Order: sequence, then structure tokens, then C-alpha cells
Amino acid sequence: MPEQRRPVLLAVDDDDHVLRAVRRDLSRAYHERYRVVATRSPVEATQILDRLRGRREEAALILSDQRMPEMTGIEFLGEAGRRFPAARRVLLTAYADTSVAISAINKVRLDHYLVKPWEPPEERLYPVLDDLLSDWESAHEAPYQGIRLVGHRFAPATHRLRDLLTRYRLPFRFEEAEPGDPEAPAVVLPDGRRLARPGHGEVVAALGLATELSHPHYDLAIVGGGPTGLAASVYASSEGMTTLLIEAYVPGGQAGTSSRIENYLGFPSGISGVDLTSRAMAQARRFGVDVLAPVEAERLSRAGRACVLNLSDGKEITAATVLLSPGLSYRSLDAEDAARFEGAGIYYGAALSETESCVGRHVWIVGGANSAGQAVLHFSRHARHVTLVVRADSLASGMSAYLVDEIAARGNITVMTNTCVVAAGGADRLEHITLRDTRSGALTTREAEHVFVFIGARPRTEWLDNLVRDPHGFLLTGPDLGPVAGLAGWDLPRPPLLLETSVPGVFAAGDVRANSVKRLASGVGEGAMAVSMIHRYHSES
Repeated sequence: MPEQRRPVLLAVDDDDHVLRAVRRDLSRAYHERYRVVATRSPVEATQILDRLRGRREEAALILSDQRMPEMTGIEFLGEAGRRFPAARRVLLTAYADTSVAISAINKVRLDHYLVKPWEPPEERLYPVLDDLLSDWESAHEAPYQGIRLVGHRFAPATHRLRDLLTRYRLPFRFEEAEPGDPEAPAVVLPDGRRLARPGHGEVVAALGLATELSHPHYDLAIVGGGPTGLAASVYASSEGMTTLLIEAYVPGGQAGTSSRIENYLGFPSGISGVDLTSRAMAQARRFGVDVLAPVEAERLSRAGRACVLNLSDGKEITAATVLLSPGLSYRSLDAEDAARFEGAGIYYGAALSETESCVGRHVWIVGGANSAGQAVLHFSRHARHVTLVVRADSLASGMSAYLVDEIAARGNITVMTNTCVVAAGGADRLEHITLRDTRSGALTTREAEHVFVFIGARPRTEWLDNLVRDPHGFLLTGPDLGPVAGLAGWDLPRPPLLLETSVPGVFAAGDVRANSVKRLASGVGEGAMAVSMIHRYHSES
């Protein structure tokens, strides 16, 4: 255990000779498990305890002389007990003061008193302290030393930070903030630093997750850190390309939010989206991929044959080729006042980050496709009850059979077909939703604190207005672009390759591509296939 994290044994005595003896005997017996601190001043000792408490460290045992000029030992131990009520307290006293020590047992909940001198310590000191420390250890719960998120459970800003930490697979403990706390939400780091109302970039930088660019120019820049982009980064870097992965954090984005994927080849027991992307990210880094996160690409242009990406953090990236795989974002719930409760009871995807809040609660899921089905099964293992709201008249029309069967087998799941959410209500957080029967038009209002929405998705291509897209915003590639003669700015003698967009050297793969198969396996396959086409493009240049 690092020294600053070991519980403290604090000794206070204004007699230098006695203080040296106390420090010597404590260090000899307990230095491997505890940190020994000694001081001549009870005022300074009080300050030491305040610093320990501020750093969330523990005091296990406090020994104090009785006769000291600034305050008596009993007075000091009373102050110490208010700061560390669980610490064992021992009074060092002369024989003449034993009556004072006995009366202090009840006055300041003194645990023991020792008459000076205590030689030999093996007989008169260590047996006493061993018992006291054993009692302290058996009752002591070590303070949590990891990341803490202090915020309001139903505040959108808190939700966004919970989601960020979950996506990065960073264990953290959530603590409810005091009402009106001006610093909430705050992220408290293991070293004691407190980030008040931080942005995602600030959190990533503080945790040492930010990556510096190792190349002035890249063979390939990939936009999007989902399975498609990760697959492409692994293949490209393993084949010698200098590769940059721009992994935008997108609240509600589909990449990495699936609670359990059970039909992906090679994982017979299923795997969560977070686990899958985390493994792939580790693999990409092992091959030397540079990763920028959480940033977004805001503009794509060309300078000669080079592609130029302008990022939300102000960086400008140049690369010989670009692969676009930014994925999709869930569509917003078309219900009255729904936008007011985003992150405060209504969530888009983001199932894993809110699991803890839903233990023993009633959870509502809106949607009828596989992502909704996966979320229903995930929450049914934690929530008291899960209700799935589906506009269609059956689950079979939009959901895989294995999910339909599992949902039917769970006793704490209710499926409401021919139903949609038309309104949301509450004060500062979601408290109820209004449902409409699509056949009769009848309205009902139900209590609801947690609603997760999976009602289709849209491509994240608004910033790519210089590329040819279909009416829904999906990127057209290859033969779908039509005759080369009709493409403005196309300056190559050949037509676009299968995954190449309307700009030479810019490729698209995965869900964002028009007419692609919207499945995980096909997205990974397209990421790998894009690399082979990028190799061909490089060979032609």
C-alpha cells in the first residue's frame, strides 16, 4: 500500500524524550501496516487530523499525553474523536493522573490509558495496542480510493459524466451532492483533485487518457471509434499504415451502448458493447494507433491530394486518406416535454451507465428493435420490473427471434404493443409519462422515473455537406453515386471504389453508409474491407 494511503498512528507528547520513545516503539512494531506520525503540539496534531480528513485518509489510533501546555490530553482526544470517531484513543499518563484517565473513559470515550513508562513494550504496550488495532480493523471499512462522481442523480450534466466514465470502463463511485452544491457535478480523482463541473475533455486529460499526435501526417485518419472504425484501425496499423482514430463521444450514440450482444460470432455467452469496444481499443493501441478522444470532426476538406480534418478541440489533421464511420445517434422521442427531461429520467441508449440507479425500480423501454430488446433483458436482471413500449402490434416484426423468446420467458417484463409515449411530465426530473393506444386513441398516465429510448437512428453526417448523401443523410459510395461525370470535384479517371465517397480518398463504412447492412458483424467486415480499398488508393497515388 502506498505510504500516504496507510492508516495513521498519531502520537502527541510535549516531552521530547517520551515522544522519541513512542515513535520508536510504534515504528518498530507497526511500520509495515501503518504510518507513524508524531508531534509535540496538540494544536499541530489537530491540524494533522484535519489534513488527513481532507485527503480522505484514516487515523486508526491516537495516543496523547495528558499534561500539555496548549490543551490537556483529554481535551485533545475529544477534538480528535469529533474528527475520527472510529479511531482508538489512548491517554499517556503518569501514575498520579490515573484517576483523571479513568474519568475520561466515559467523558471522551477513551479506549485505554497507559502509565508511563511502559517498558518493556512487548509486555506493557504492544498487547494493548494489538487488541485496539485489531478491533479497529475488524470494524473499519477502508475508504474508497478510486474515482468519485459527486452530483445529482437526475441531473443531465451528472448523467453525461456517468456515461463518459462508463464508456471508458473507468470504475467510479457515485455520491449524491448536497442540494445547491455549486460545484456539482464534480469528479474527484484518486489523488484528491476535484474537477468542478468539468467538460469531457478536462476529465479525459486529468485521467491521463488523452493521446498526443505522434505523426505530423497520417496515412489514414478514421472518424468514429465504434466497431467499424476500430476494425479498420487494427487492420490498417497492423499492415504498416500510420493511423489516427478520432473517437467522438456522442451521448446517445449507438457504438458501445448495447448492454448484451448475443448474436456476434465468437461470443456464445454474449458480450456488452462496452466490453467489445474496450477490447478492440486495446488491440488498436497495441498496434500503435493514435487515439484522439473525446473530440469530434467538424469539417472535412482537401488540400491537393491530402485530406484535412478540423476538430472540435481546434486541431487540424492531415491524412492521405480518411475513413468515415461516425455511426448513428438515436432519434429523439417525439413526445411533449420529452426534451426537458433528457438526462433527467429520459435517456437514449446509455443503458449501462444508469444501471445502478435502476436497481429495484420500474424501468420503461421504448422501441421494438434489437437494441431495445437487449436493454429490456439487461434491466430485467436489476430492476424490479421492466415495461417495453412498442408501437407495432408485435415484437416479431422488428426484433430477432432469440430476443423475443427470452423476453417472453422473463417474469418481470411487460410488453405493451400498439402503444406510444406522447408526453412526459414532472418537476426537475421525470415523474410520469402519458401513453396512447394507437388503435383506440385512449390516453393513460403512468408513473415513470427511468425511460430508455431506442426508436431508430440517424446518421451523424450533418458536417459532411460537401459529400453526396441520400435524402436521409446516409453517405453514398461506389456504384450508388451514379456516373462519374455527374460528380462535382471527382478528378480520377476511374469511378469510386465500392466504399469510396464522392471525394477521392475519402471512404465510408458501417451504419453511416447508405444501403449498408445495419448489423455489427457487417460493420466490422466493412471496416476491414475499407482498408484493402485504401491500400489500392495509395498504390494508385
